[in-house]
Amino acid sequence: MLKKSGFFLIIICIALTAPALVFSKFRFNTDWRAANRDSVGIAPTPATTPEAIVQIYSARAFNWRGLFSVHTWIATKPANAENFTVHQVLGWNVAKGRSAVVSRRDLPDRRWYDAEPNLIADIRGDEAEALIQPILEAVRQYPYTDEYRMWPGPNSNTFVANIIRKIPRLNVEMPATAIGKDYLADGMVFGAAPSGSGWQFSIRGVFGILIAKDEGFEVNILGLIFGINFIQPALKFPGIGRVGFSPTT
Repeated sequence: MLKKSGFFLIIICIALTAPALVFSKFRFNTDWRAANRDSVGIAPTPATTPEAIVQIYSARAFNWRGLFSVHTWIATKPANAENFTVHQVLGWNVAKGRSAVVSRRDLPDRRWYDAEPNLIADIRGDEAEALIQPILEAVRQYPYTDEYRMWPGPNSNTFVANIIRKIPRLNVEMPATAIGKDYLADGMVFGAAPSGSGWQFSIRGVFGILIAKDEGFEVNILGLIFGINFIQPALKFPGIGRVGFSPTT
C-alpha cells in the first residue's frame, strides 16, 4: 500500500511541477485587451489558393491556463471561397448568455492572445471539400452550446474532439495537452478515441484510459495526460505534451 501511495504521489508531483519547469517564462500579468492576435502566416491566402482547405490549430491557453492546456479550433474554406470560417468555443460567451460556439469569417492562424498557434491538421483539395459539410453539421449538433467549464470540460477542446469523433475521415490526433478532449458527450463512459483509430474509457474527462493506433496509450488522471505512442515514438506528459517524434503539444 505504501509503495502504491508513493507511486501516485510521484505522479501527482510530476503533473504539478513539470508545466512550471518548462514554461517558467510565462507572463501572468498580461492584459487580454493588449494581447497579440496577429496572423503568423501559416494559413494560405484564399485569393491565391482556390482549393478547399480544412485546418485544425492549437495554441497555449491564455495566462496561467497555458501552463497546463491548449485551446483548439477548426477552420474551413470551400473551393473558391474568399475567406476562411473559424469554428471554436469561447467560454466567455456563455457567461454573457450567448452560444459557446462561434463560427465566423476570420484568419485561422491568429495568435491566441500572444500564444503562437500550431497546425495540427492541414487537409486540401477534394478531400477537404468532402469534409466541410459534415464538419458544419457536427458544429451545429454540438450538444454543449450553453455550457462551458475550463476543467474538466466541456470546453473548446471538447468541441474540436467532438467534431473529430463524428467524422472518422478526419483521422486527427488531439494534443495531449488539450484538457477536455476526453470529456465524452451525453455522459458516455465508453467511446471512440478522438482520432477514430481506437477506443477510450473516460469518466467525465477526469479519469480514463485510451488505447488507439494514432494516440497510442494514454492515462488520464484528473484531466492530465500521461502516455506513450509506439507508432510515432513519443512520451506524453502533463503541461509538456509530446516528447519525441513529431511533437504536437
